[in-house]
Amino acid sequence: MKSYPFVYLLAAIAIASGAAVLVGYFFPSLAGLKGEMLDWAVIFTAVLLLIGVISLVRTHWRKIMQDQKDRAYSLVLIFSFTLTLLVAAPSGPTSKWSMWLYENLLIPIESSLLGILAVFLLYASARLFNQRMNIYTLLFIGTVLLALLGWLTIPGVDLEGFKDARDWLSSVWAVAGVRGILLGVGLGTVATGLRILIGADRPYGG
Repeated sequence: MKSYPFVYLLAAIAIASGAAVLVGYFFPSLAGLKGEMLDWAVIFTAVLLLIGVISLVRTHWRKIMQDQKDRAYSLVLIFSFTLTLLVAAPSGPTSKWSMWLYENLLIPIESSLLGILAVFLLYASARLFNQRMNIYTLLFIGTVLLALLGWLTIPGVDLEGFKDARDWLSSVWAVAGVRGILLGVGLGTVATGLRILIGADRPYGG
């Protein structure tokens, strides 16, 4: 792979910045430098987010103008983005109308998606039951049914036992799984950061 001088410059900047932040955690006298680097990182992240939003809008606008077959989804995205921007930009994300959009549009959409997710879980359970029957399949199906029964409200039927079991699953097993995933993400992030810090990985080119 051909190397260019600016690649080494980017590598030097990345290594120096990472080292400055890392050292700032161990030496209080360099905490100011660490804070300055983190502030710049936040600014760069905001700029990259803005660039990403512009690129997203341009891509979907191009789909609409080229009359592609999935242009309806692009039209919905452009309309939603424009509406949210017009409402939230003048008065802020916590204003009356912003919260109205959140409570009357976003929350119902998310609730509908969760309802669809429940249907897909039942469908996946049925397919697993027919295609592959083992202890893991039984555990998956049992967990799904127990969680769904814990959320149901049937008049005249006492489901408190299922609700207690659902809460136990959520507070013990689900939390344990999430912690394991977060530990894996954290270790992977540390490993990736160290590889960038020593120059083994150069995602910025080269």
